[in-house]
Parts: sequence; C-alpha cells; structure tokens
Amino acid sequence: MAEPALSSVPPDRPTRSWLDRLWSSIAEHGRHFVTFPNADLPSRERAELLADSLLGGRGEASGAALAAGLLSAIGGLSPADRIGFLEFLATHFEPDHDRLETAARAYLAAPGAETATVLADAAEPPRQELLRRMNMAPGGTAALVAMRRAALAELPRNQALRPLDADLRHLFASWFNRGFLELRRIDWRTPAFVLEKLIEYEAVHEIQGWEDLRRRLAPDRRCFAFFHPSLPDEPLIFVEVALVKGLAEAIGPLLARESEELAAEAALHDAAERADTAIFYSISNCQEGLRGISFGNFLIKQVVEELQAELPRLKRFSTLSPVPGLRRAALALLDLSVPPAPWLAPEERETLMRAAGIAADPTPDPARDADLLKTVLETRNWWSDVSLAGALRAPLLRFAALYLTGGFKASEVREAARPDPVARFHLGNGARLERVNWLGNPSARGIAESFGVMVNYLYDPDAIEARHEAYLRDGTVARASGVDQLMAMPGQSWFARRARGVAAAGP
Repeated sequence: MAEPALSSVPPDRPTRSWLDRLWSSIAEHGRHFVTFPNADLPSRERAELLADSLLGGRGEASGAALAAGLLSAIGGLSPADRIGFLEFLATHFEPDHDRLETAARAYLAAPGAETATVLADAAEPPRQELLRRMNMAPGGTAALVAMRRAALAELPRNQALRPLDADLRHLFASWFNRGFLELRRIDWRTPAFVLEKLIEYEAVHEIQGWEDLRRRLAPDRRCFAFFHPSLPDEPLIFVEVALVKGLAEAIGPLLARESEELAAEAALHDAAERADTAIFYSISNCQEGLRGISFGNFLIKQVVEELQAELPRLKRFSTLSPVPGLRRAALALLDLSVPPAPWLAPEERETLMRAAGIAADPTPDPARDADLLKTVLETRNWWSDVSLAGALRAPLLRFAALYLTGGFKASEVREAARPDPVARFHLGNGARLERVNWLGNPSARGIAESFGVMVNYLYDPDAIEARHEAYLRDGTVARASGVDQLMAMPGQSWFARRARGVAAAGP
C-alpha cells in the first residue's frame, strides 16, 4: 500500500537543538587547543586515552572537542571493543579509597551538613564527571542514552557493567526530570520522521502501517508525547487516547481502522465533541536506554489536564490496559503443591468438565482442579469455543481480581504472584481498579499474556493524590465494588469479603 501524503513535507533529517548547535561551535573552536592521541593506535586504546584526557582537562572548548572526539572514537569501535570500552568505564574511575575513608571517619566523628557534603563529594565516582563531560559533545545525550541501552543489553551476561549502569541512571534521573520535558500533541501534521517513530516504538498494540496510524490520529483520537530539548525529535514516551461514550471494555473496536458511521471526518469530530470518556489505551516508552526513568505518571496527569481544557464534556479518564503478568502468575500458582485458594466451585467444576468433554467428578480436590484448569488453558483453543470460554469466565475473572488486588498474601505464593507491572504503575499513580473485562483482547499476544483479560483503571483528578499516597503507604488498592463481586466464590457474600479486607478497599 502506498504511503498517504502527509500534510507537511518532512525535512531531510531531524532538527538539531540550539544547545547541540552551540556545543558543535564550541567543540570546533576547541579543536585548535587539543592534542589528540595518535590515530594509528588501536581503536579501543585511543578511546580510553581520550576518556582519560577528557576527565583531566579543564577548558570548556577543549573539553567539548575532546568529548566529540571520544564519541566519534566510540562510534568506530567494533561490537567487541565497544563492550570492552564499557567495561573500562565501569571498572575504572572509582572513588579514591583513602579520601573516602577519611571523609567517612570525619562525618562519623562530627555529623553535620559540612562533613556530609565532603563525604558525598568523596563518594561520587569520577566516572560521573566523565559522563557529564561526554554530554558536552554534540549529540552527547543521545550517545549516552545509546550507551546505557548497550550496557543494559549486556548486563545479564556481564555484571561488571553494573556501576556504569547505576551512574548513567543516576545522571539521567536529573537530566530528564519533569522540568525539562515538553508535552506535544502528535497529529497528522506532525513531521513524518516523528510519525515513523510512533510506528517503530509502539509497544502495546502494533501499528500496522500508515493507514492504521492515520486512524489512531483521527479527530476522535488524541496522541501526546514527552520530548527533551537534547533529543528534540525523539519521543521519550507517548500515550494514545480514544474519545468515546462510556468505558471501553475491548480493544478491538478502538483499533478498528474505520466504521461506516464514522467514515467522514466531520463524524469523527462530532464523536469527539459528544464523548464523555477518554480511554488511554496504549502507553509506550520509546528509549530503552532510559529504562527505570519514570515519565508515565507525569504524562497521564498532564494529558488529563490538557483534555479537560479542550473538551469540558469529558467526565471520565480511564485506561484500557493489559495484564501482562496474569498468565505467568496463574500457571505458577496452579503448579503449587498447596493451593492458595479453592480454584473452582462445584458447579464451576461440573460446567468446565462438561464443556471440555471430561467425565464429571464431583469430588472437591484442589489438586485435580488445578490439573483440569492447566489442561484446558494450555491444550485447548478455549477462547474460540463458546462453551469452554463461558465455563472459564468466572474462575479466570475471579483469579484476575484476586491477583490485581493483592489477594494472594501468603508467603509461599508471594513469589509466584508477583505484582503485575502495569497494575503497579497505574495504582501507584493514583488510579482506581474500575473493571476487569473478559476477553477484552483475544489476540495471540492477549491470550498468551493475560488470557485475553483487560482492565480499566480510572483516573479521578480529585482523588489521584489520596489514592497515590494510600497505595505507597500501605498498599491500599482503590477498587470499584464490581471488582469485589468478582472475587467472591458462588454463594459467598462479596460484601463480607470486602469488609474482611482480602485487599484493602479504596475510596
């Protein structure tokens, strides 16, 4: 399919920030004052000498020139030499042991602001100052983000890189704090090279080319991204929003390319004006080198403010989120010799065995129930079988609700039921677990990760801060009463279960 014409002609390459242009000018001027290592030296040795020279230098112009030379040298290294250079950075440039010991003894002898400052200064690895100076080079920030991406990829096999990763993460937490971030709305008029990055970076629901992207940027949709001045054309994180009436319970309709009643652009504008709910259906981090640097909480809160100002009719702000940890946790708990809870009520067991074509066995036995569930979940295409899907609905939704609210508390199951990362993100940001949706995403990925279950997390601007504090303080999971109803076994009072606090109730 041919790419649709864009409303703006993309430049040949992304624009450079004014800061990048400034450092380029300084670096070019500084080359006259620097003696570079012999170009005939082995590439890695030359890079290491440049790093030593950069840390030992004093002038800004010469430092910028050395930093530019160092980044150029690193870019020319072979993959093996690049890893070797990362090891050099990670294992050299440690704090001076004697100085650190002296400062520590001084602080212990006379605790106070002055001795604490001296101790902190002594404890900082010179490597951090080297990285700061590398950042002076044109394109330095992007190069350091790429360096951490390479270090993270190698880290599982090479723990010696951990100090370098820790220092880069420490510096990025300052360089990429909220005060430096710029929120931009992305639409069809955004330059093509930025739109291409959305297609590349979308991590939740793959964008199937330009026509799919065009639908996601239609008038009844919104897309916002954070950018940083040092990476002006590289989105750090972006969120896709659908403007709809009522809570969306399945991803399919939101990702549909077109529908007849919404084919005309005027109809899409009208749909946005009539919408009462904003559904955040995809949040994608774009830079692997910034893993662990949190942007999402700021992004959601600011986007809510932007949407409230633009569309006052919007009354609800909710996600439609995956539960990527659900299947892993379920199968791990089913494998336990001592089950954390009854898996099936008698009538659920009978219904499931009948739907699966297995001879009925009315005897309650948690171990046999676990085997039955594993057999069906792992060997049948149950989601495409109406009878099997209907029989699994109640037990799987009950499990999902217990999992998401922290219902599995016993020490022996804590590791198996590790918290879902998406749930932890939204609950920690002050959202309420509003609804658990059956087969909200029956795609291959949705079934593989979460049995197709999707979740609505509701962001109430008036309650975000209180819920955020309660979750951080004592793990309180704010949730709707409908979630408690899912957790109750047939015949059990869900209200009594809520009062007993299997998971703490939210406001």
